[in-house]
Amino acid sequence: MAGPRNPAERVALGFVPASVSAEIKRLRGDAPVSVPIESERPEDGAILIAAITSCTTTANPQLMAGAGLLARNARQRGLTVPWWVKTSLSPGSRPTAGYLADSGLQADLDALGFHVTGFGCMTCIGNSGELDDRVNACVKEYGLLGAAVLSGNRNFEGRVHPSVKLAYLASPALVVAYALAGTVRRNLEREPITVGRNDTPVFLADIWPTQQQIDDALAPVIGPKLFARADSDNHEGRILWDTVSTGVSSSLFAWSGKSTYLRRPPYLDGMKMDKPAAENIYGARVFLVVGDRVTTDHISPAGSISEDSVAGQYLRAHGVRRADFNQFNTRRGNHEVMIRGGFSNPGLVNELLAPQGIKGGYVRIQPEGEVLPVFDAAMRYDKRHVPLVVVAGKEYGAGSSRDWAAKATALLGIRSVIAENFERIHRNNLISMGIWPLEFTSGLTRRDLALDGSEELDILGLDCELKPTAGVTLVVRRGDGSSQAFQLIVKVDTQAALQSLRHGGVLPQTLRELEETTRRAGQSRMRSV
Repeated sequence: MAGPRNPAERVALGFVPASVSAEIKRLRGDAPVSVPIESERPEDGAILIAAITSCTTTANPQLMAGAGLLARNARQRGLTVPWWVKTSLSPGSRPTAGYLADSGLQADLDALGFHVTGFGCMTCIGNSGELDDRVNACVKEYGLLGAAVLSGNRNFEGRVHPSVKLAYLASPALVVAYALAGTVRRNLEREPITVGRNDTPVFLADIWPTQQQIDDALAPVIGPKLFARADSDNHEGRILWDTVSTGVSSSLFAWSGKSTYLRRPPYLDGMKMDKPAAENIYGARVFLVVGDRVTTDHISPAGSISEDSVAGQYLRAHGVRRADFNQFNTRRGNHEVMIRGGFSNPGLVNELLAPQGIKGGYVRIQPEGEVLPVFDAAMRYDKRHVPLVVVAGKEYGAGSSRDWAAKATALLGIRSVIAENFERIHRNNLISMGIWPLEFTSGLTRRDLALDGSEELDILGLDCELKPTAGVTLVVRRGDGSSQAFQLIVKVDTQAALQSLRHGGVLPQTLRELEETTRRAGQSRMRSV
């Protein structure tokens, strides 16, 4: 397995319960909660979502057949899935659904609730849908700390579902096994999964399929005809796409001000065609101070949109029903939704507010000290024309390489991120959006800055002709009138990337270069005439 919060957290099967207990202790700090409902009781560690989901392991017929056979063996012993577990199957392709159906294994999966729900990104991107109302009541009223077990490749904090605090990655067969167990606190190496007919304990070894059984199940159903059949209707989508009307006579898309999915992005609003002069950053506020391994999901969540979030309030105000909120990744064409999601992950910890026990996407406005959601705070600073800086620890931007983690950062008015080190792809995305990635030198960390949020920051040396990995100076001006200077490096590897930063990002740079190319081509034609 891998979890409970990151794909890199590999844990042997027998040690899963210990990892669960450690995470529950971190989150709760006291004894686990038991919630009496009906005759069965979901406790901390109860599996609320069990999903065989695209796009990684579902491409492997051996693994998928193994899951189907485990489901068949479990049915034969009378095993069922507890009521609180939401099950689903989202194969990455139609051929996968085809050989499961042709082999009869889909019927066994269906019997345990693993019905086919679709063929795109599903649970690991936050498309699991709503939980049972009784489960939601447990989470809201009693603080139940539930888990997800899924066969995808992403389990970052808050990504799978807002109400699910722990998430583990597993093979498809293990997803089925854990769904039957109903909890991740059971040691499936030594303890029975559950009891079957006549109260007989059933162990994982009792229902785990052999390699020969897997091969026998696949042999009659895997072949060229399966893939040809799945490919036969691939052109239908393209035809439908070609018939979409732009609403205008030209090939340009007619942006609708009423759309909550597609809106004209503001990246080039107010842009001047002249390349801006190189400038230092003066009077910046410390927007957020965050720790190590802040992922792109912390920066720009991909999962479902909660009703009480700033993004949810925006959708409500625009007439969108709660059932139609969808998730952030689906509304990525609407910057108004995405910017409101920036740094809103409930698992994010702003260390400036942590002493007060405030978690999630909140910021203390300076100098008045009011605590606001990230979006509201950024808009307040924007009206004052105050630049913002994020200060971070190690591996800033780890995780999925999501462009919106950089886009949301830029639209919030953040001019620079200062970290101990960056994940490479996210660092490049920040550069593409005109955000300066700066790293501490000489073993310094965010703690050496001794920030409390009241400071103003100046970043000096950006107005010079810089070379890659050049040094700049951070001046921290404190509320008592004192100041302190720290050396940073511009974490940019090429001169071309520095040019993008000078332009304010790739988009304005591209537009200026296109304009210059057109101008030169026109002059050339004039000379030839």
